Amino acid sequence: MRIGVYVCHCGINIASVVDVEAVRDYAKTLPDVVLAKDYQYMCSDPGQEMVREDIGTHQLDRVVIAACSPRMHEDTFRKVMEKGGINAYYFEEANIREQCSWVHKDREVATEKAKQLVAAAVYRVRLQEPLQEKEASVIPAALVIGGGIAGLTAAKDMADAGFKVILMERKPFLGGHVAKWTATFPHMAKAEEFLLPLMEEIKGHSNVEILTSATLTELEGFVGNYQAKVTLAPRYVDESVCTRCGKCLEVCPVELPDEETWNLTRRKAIYLPSPPHDPSAAVLDARHCLHFTEKGCNACAAACPERAINLEEMEREEILNIGVIIVATGYHLFDPSRKPELNYEQIPTVITGPQLERLLNEHGPTKGELVLNGERPQRITFIHCVGSRDHQVDHPYCSRVCCMYTAKQARLIKERYPDTRVRVCYMDMRTFCRGCEEFYNEVQRMKILYTRGMVSEVFMKGKHPMVRFEDTFLGETLEEETDWVVLAVGMEPPEGSDELQNLLKLSRSADGFFLEAHPKLRPVDTDTDGIFLAGCCQGPRDIADAVSSAHAAASRAAIPLFAGKVAIAPIVAEVEEEVCAGCAQCEEVCVYGALKLDEVRKKMTVNEAVCKGCGACSATCPSSAIKLKNFKNKQLLAQIDALCVASGRV
Repeated sequence: MRIGVYVCHCGINIASVVDVEAVRDYAKTLPDVVLAKDYQYMCSDPGQEMVREDIGTHQLDRVVIAACSPRMHEDTFRKVMEKGGINAYYFEEANIREQCSWVHKDREVATEKAKQLVAAAVYRVRLQEPLQEKEASVIPAALVIGGGIAGLTAAKDMADAGFKVILMERKPFLGGHVAKWTATFPHMAKAEEFLLPLMEEIKGHSNVEILTSATLTELEGFVGNYQAKVTLAPRYVDESVCTRCGKCLEVCPVELPDEETWNLTRRKAIYLPSPPHDPSAAVLDARHCLHFTEKGCNACAAACPERAINLEEMEREEILNIGVIIVATGYHLFDPSRKPELNYEQIPTVITGPQLERLLNEHGPTKGELVLNGERPQRITFIHCVGSRDHQVDHPYCSRVCCMYTAKQARLIKERYPDTRVRVCYMDMRTFCRGCEEFYNEVQRMKILYTRGMVSEVFMKGKHPMVRFEDTFLGETLEEETDWVVLAVGMEPPEGSDELQNLLKLSRSADGFFLEAHPKLRPVDTDTDGIFLAGCCQGPRDIADAVSSAHAAASRAAIPLFAGKVAIAPIVAEVEEEVCAGCAQCEEVCVYGALKLDEVRKKMTVNEAVCKGCGACSATCPSSAIKLKNFKNKQLLAQIDALCVASGRV
């Protein structure tokens, strides 16, 4: 056995704290080490070439590199091993930067610790085993979950690249939240001007299949070879026949709050989606329809002149074979009733920003007129950060868009009704996007009064709401009478996130949104290979950022589809069948579903394509029958022994 050890300076990141020459000289004294060198940047092209040449010149069969975190360059150095003609897994990296030089100030202590880490790596690499990566073919199709702006964008990119795309949306129509907006900041473009053409392209694309009223219920397989079961709820209305005549609505006896206007108005159990949602054919809500709840009414079917309504339509399931998945499930709006001091549900003229948006929209309940309960307001007070930056409701994060959509709405009101007095109470102004600071300055010049201060209470005084707030510039608590109060509500994780997390084996951040694999290097990837994130399911963002992330997710998802095959990492669990008792405890702890008990032989089996090498099964097994390749007990114990010897503890 001939081992080569290389100690990296990492510029001054390591060398300024660790005596790399001393570590190099110590490495020469370790068993089977025939070569030890130090170099400024081992990850550089000259550093990699030096290792490759030394493998041939000195007949090295194993290599240890003491440098930064393996997360950064383990794959880099494994490729160097392969170029030198050695199995990639005869390599071990000792982390003497993050675990040593970055956490110690004492040079002597850091150097001694670096020696111990190098010794542990050498003792471990002596017992490493050669492993070979496997390959699997890829199904050239993608599943996009979510029919909002991010999902539509990602689906179009994937379809334009030549791949089959299944776009599924849990609601009966596409469009998402953007379909409810009037204008967008900072350019005041109408949302439907770019949303409608995008939906038309998706509908007419030969590579796209659209599934509405669809829910993902099961997922099996691995990157490149996923099998998804989707449940499709019946619409009860034939989209190709419905003419939107509205006769079914006229006879429907049921009325309930309309969630598409955030309960500003009421709708029937059968209703017409407002433009630009698509498809725009009538939708029957079976949860509230008397035909299903009381088993009797069929008034809508009898009234339809086109016979488009079929109340006998049944739920169905589809099995989808896809290679990759893009999650674009959007967000949920914060419910301001969780802030009782604002009296959102008690005072009729306390509304949310999205509700105001519907009132300003020409497709909204008032056709764009700023009217509520028959009255137009002369005074409007906006309140920022409702459900954002608020530890009381467990939302410490900023929702990013509230400051700007409030500024946009204030501008729209001033343009349409110049005599309206508008005050904005804000915590801090945050103008994230390009052009937003300039937009904010323009809004201020329109005689919209911005007051920095927290609102403590909204209450009724006579016939009008009263807002109590603190003006932090004046250092005073003020009360002001107004006509309407508009709450700038923030974003929450989307509904169904818990179920989707369990199905797709995704991680979530402390705020509940889906978590990327790495915030800098893999911002749209997840820890589950072949599954990517787009839009606000990952965190609050505006339309431009949501679209950008959708483009990025589609680009990343297309890579394995273009390649036609995916590599399967060899560091996976393996079962020693002679020892396995078939207790299935390991199967219970495997979050990836890689373990299945063979019911005939009563032995555990491992799907290596699904296994991520987390080691949970190995730690759980009571009989030590399941182990992780290259993380076996003898290898780990060798590291521990080396640390004890190097530290002088034995």
